[in-house]
Amino acid sequence: MKTQFVGFDALKRSVSMTQVLDRYGLREQLHRSGDNLSGPCPIHSGHNHTQFRVSTSRNCWICFGDCNGGGSIIDFVSRKEGLGIRDAALLIQEWFGLQAMGPFPRNGERRPVIEPKAPRSLPAPARAESNPPLRFTLANLDQANPYLMERGLSRETIQTFGIGYCSRGILAGRIAIPIHNTQGQLVAYAGRWPGVPPNGQPRYRLPRGFRKSLELFNLHRAKAVDPVGPLVVVEGFFGCLRVWQAGFRRVVALMGSRMSDRQEELLVATAGPNGRVALLLDEDEAGRKGRAEIQAILSRRLPVKVISVEKPGMQPDQLSPAQLHELLSRS
Repeated sequence: MKTQFVGFDALKRSVSMTQVLDRYGLREQLHRSGDNLSGPCPIHSGHNHTQFRVSTSRNCWICFGDCNGGGSIIDFVSRKEGLGIRDAALLIQEWFGLQAMGPFPRNGERRPVIEPKAPRSLPAPARAESNPPLRFTLANLDQANPYLMERGLSRETIQTFGIGYCSRGILAGRIAIPIHNTQGQLVAYAGRWPGVPPNGQPRYRLPRGFRKSLELFNLHRAKAVDPVGPLVVVEGFFGCLRVWQAGFRRVVALMGSRMSDRQEELLVATAGPNGRVALLLDEDEAGRKGRAEIQAILSRRLPVKVISVEKPGMQPDQLSPAQLHELLSRS
């Protein structure tokens, strides 16, 4: 019998981490919080109840203990069974009744994809989505607001990014930060309260319906820079502004500590086939967790360097230009 080809991407779309955990009888041993599961690592039989984590929305896992890694359902079964990646994929295919359409292709032939055997039904793939471009721009923003100076921003940075204090409309009393899509179209304004916001007010305000998971802040500018050096990834707007101002123009912000599937694809495409990524996330619990998850996912597709700031709680926008140069020049 000819060996059947396994399409890894199709397999990962067809089978979830929860299905694999259920196959092993492990899901009930994990604690659920939102779309995350956590507990002792079932691969190396750990005892720490927070070292193994699963993101059900991202369909991936990570172990902060002896495994020191993570990945997809295929990586999990590979580690759990002691198999190679391909054999692990074949085992998953057998478990869940998936069949490959034909043998391995010869040179020049199109690779077949996995198809589910009837009557198994799978959720339809997510439809392509985008944030629609805005039909307006905010005028008369105050670019001389003292808060911008307090955050260490130069006039060049303020003018290049078009940020400023807004005195009217829904963002009145906030610093308006324009957000563009990958084509450079304006798709939203983020509103940052200058300083500590009043009780009950969020620090940042984003427009209703805007999906930040579909964008990377400053991507359109980063794409225009010659791909020399790594693509620097930070969490927040001001971290991005300060890194850009320090001379590292290939920098983008996730607008949070999590990376969406869409952001993953944008990062890989922007870094390029011979590129690499430098992760400079905040030194807090969310930042450390986020960079571990992002590293586990991205490192399967391109080189990733994690840049750690030793001082707890420190954020990139709090670093001096000299400190940023010292950290990023080694990446």
